[in-house]
Amino acid sequence: MRQSGPWTHRDLAANGARFHIAELGAGPLVLLVHGWPEYWWAWRHQMTALAEAGYRAVALDVRGIGGSDRTPRGYDPGNLALDVTGVIRSLGERRAHLVGHASGGTLAWVAAVMRPSVIQSLTVVSAAHPRDLRRALLTDRRQMAAFEHVLGFQRPWIPERRLVADDAAVVGRYLDAWTGPKKLDEAAVHAYRQAIQIPSTAHCSIEPYRWLLRSMARPDGIQFARRMKKPITAPTLHVQGAADPVLLSHTALGGGEYVSAPYRWRLLPGVGHFPHEEAPERFTAELLDWVGQHKE
Repeated sequence: MRQSGPWTHRDLAANGARFHIAELGAGPLVLLVHGWPEYWWAWRHQMTALAEAGYRAVALDVRGIGGSDRTPRGYDPGNLALDVTGVIRSLGERRAHLVGHASGGTLAWVAAVMRPSVIQSLTVVSAAHPRDLRRALLTDRRQMAAFEHVLGFQRPWIPERRLVADDAAVVGRYLDAWTGPKKLDEAAVHAYRQAIQIPSTAHCSIEPYRWLLRSMARPDGIQFARRMKKPITAPTLHVQGAADPVLLSHTALGGGEYVSAPYRWRLLPGVGHFPHEEAPERFTAELLDWVGQHKE
């Protein structure tokens, strides 16, 4: 899963685990955190554009996916967010522009609450604020239905077997169903299908979704929701595909309620769950404009 290109690959230690990163360019750090079922390769378009614009672009494989460690524990959002901020420190940087998609977007929200001094700006893609998502999964039947795959992940062992069966065919179907009119290219779909088949990846990659639902009535989940009331002090760009069938637009809308800094909402017509891949030029232009405004 270390595709060749203008970037370089290496491993580094953070928060008690080993993480694979791809990096390109020099300048202010922009850390890119993928969602499910992708890995660092999801940001290939943005990495080159960021490097050309004078940034140090680093794409991370989150814990349990791609070239990073598959640990037996540590898949709650608090610990995963500390992975992200720990990687920033391990890269020798004091602060970073943090970009996260879907589950990686959730980690971006959480990191901005837990370690605000480390986040220079925030870009969240296809991810509602954790409190808004929690509320929707408890009260909104449309969002519950859109998260049908997450409900299916709650069963033991069966989801893992289903994800890797027939060369991970179900992952290909998810990717096709979750995009808008412009589908992901065949090479990208093949790469993501291959990535989920690496031993233990299917299990590790869905553990955060198991925590999401199972913790709702537990003390740790309730405490997490309360902690996320804290205002986010990082300037925040919130990007959402209008045709996203997984994270519905009305669920994502309203994240600015939790941001005390400048907040920008961008709804992209005709774009599904993967704006950075379906509309890379549009998304990258929004990202470059945002980080450019908040360099200092």
